[in-house]
Amino acid sequence: MSELKHLGIIADGNRRWAKEHKLPKIEGHRQGLKTIEKLIQSCAKAGIQYVTFYVFSTENWGREKSEVDYIMKMAETKIVKMAEKMAKNNIKMVVLGSREKISPTLVSLGEKAQKITEKCDGTTVCFCFNYGGEQEIADAAKIASSEGEITPETIRKHLYKPEIPDVDLVVRTSGEMRISGFMLWRIAYSELMFIEKYFPDMNEGDIKEIVNEYEKRNRRFGK
Repeated sequence: MSELKHLGIIADGNRRWAKEHKLPKIEGHRQGLKTIEKLIQSCAKAGIQYVTFYVFSTENWGREKSEVDYIMKMAETKIVKMAEKMAKNNIKMVVLGSREKISPTLVSLGEKAQKITEKCDGTTVCFCFNYGGEQEIADAAKIASSEGEITPETIRKHLYKPEIPDVDLVVRTSGEMRISGFMLWRIAYSELMFIEKYFPDMNEGDIKEIVNEYEKRNRRFGK
């Protein structure tokens, strides 16, 4: 079992990868999905208990309609097939995010996919899809306020899928050095790592390097 319990990956650079390869933007997203599938296996092999991919933020709706439509259609087409493959490898799927603007078809398919893997007890793979860190905290605070006092404990209790633990290490690809609203509550004491390569170029060797780098870190949690 890896010392790295929960790895968060901000999967950035799909469009720039496509541009460098003189391909349409959608090809970058297609390759990004293939990379996710490979990295899921690599993380499971490395003994990482939880891995969360930030794949579509609430701000991403502002992109070109054709690009957004493609991402939504790709999700509809692939999510159940991916879950079936994950279930065969005892890997659990969890989806974190808002249902606002998501089509009823995709919501239904997402629920079906999670149901397929719900009894798996190996690595848990979370997808932040239509996700915003500020929105998650606001949603949790709204529920907490309706039940009584708002405290860190009551907010944590009402986060999306509160059983998902805090993130130990956040990795962002493509050389960008931003958090972009990723799991804001759960990354309060996360280690950070920024990788130059675009997400579609990530591979198993990168996961090994990430694990090795994490094991060198001295986490003090403010002490």
